[in-house]
Amino acid sequence: MARKEPEWGLPAHMAAEFAGTMILILFGVGVVAQVVSGGESGSLGDHDSIAWAWGLGVMFGIYVAGRITGAHLNPAVTITFALFRGFSWKMVAPYILAQTAGAFVAALLVRWNYNDMINAVDPGHTTATQTIFSTLPGNGTLPVSVSSALIDQIIGTAILLFLIVAVTDSMGTAPMANMAPLIVGLIVVAIGFAWATNAGYAINPARDFGPRLASYITGYGGAWRDQYGGLYFWVPIVGPLVGGPIGVLLYDLLIGKNLRKQEGSTPETASRLPADTQTTGEKP
Repeated sequence: MARKEPEWGLPAHMAAEFAGTMILILFGVGVVAQVVSGGESGSLGDHDSIAWAWGLGVMFGIYVAGRITGAHLNPAVTITFALFRGFSWKMVAPYILAQTAGAFVAALLVRWNYNDMINAVDPGHTTATQTIFSTLPGNGTLPVSVSSALIDQIIGTAILLFLIVAVTDSMGTAPMANMAPLIVGLIVVAIGFAWATNAGYAINPARDFGPRLASYITGYGGAWRDQYGGLYFWVPIVGPLVGGPIGVLLYDLLIGKNLRKQEGSTPETASRLPADTQTTGEKP
């Protein structure tokens, strides 16, 4: 006899997205704070440890929220699934609010925890430590233009969503035994290894905006601008929101339509999120 699935209401969905995104940011922003505040010696980590911690944070966040919502943890995922995977549009704004709030609270906790070290290495709260919380072109040091950073965010998020729908497509070679969160985490690690120079691979508007807001209200007056003084906060918002749909559209055109044609299915009935739930957060 099939197990009867519980029906969760909006508060449960929002709580899950809040908690999952908070876990993601606690590990992601936390590791950057550790590396940056540790100085140039590298004794407390480096780029590789940052990439691994972000990926692990994604994995843990998915395990936390996946049973209830499928663990979007990212407005680009939520909006893209509303466009292409039948996710309810009425749930989009609540999900994004919960995701951003989770990222904001997590960043405040990191800011509080590392306050002494941040003040010691950067008492003026400049872009030298702003990268702990939010992204900058060229990670605040390299000569990367805003346009290049925007393109980077579009491509990076397209890769992310392309691979997420690939590994959660039940018509393809989806991982078994609840392994999808690990695989999605490894996707983020790989993006961190390959696409981190131009714009710090935010690939998630909530991941960037929530911590950016937290840094602004805790002393980073230039949080909304880049190292050149120009407004930059919009880049890791617009880029992912453009790139996400492109990634899923490309998957559906190159792979998905052929799988559907063979199996007589549709993207909405075949696609499964990491916790094996549909994008509406409910079982069929």
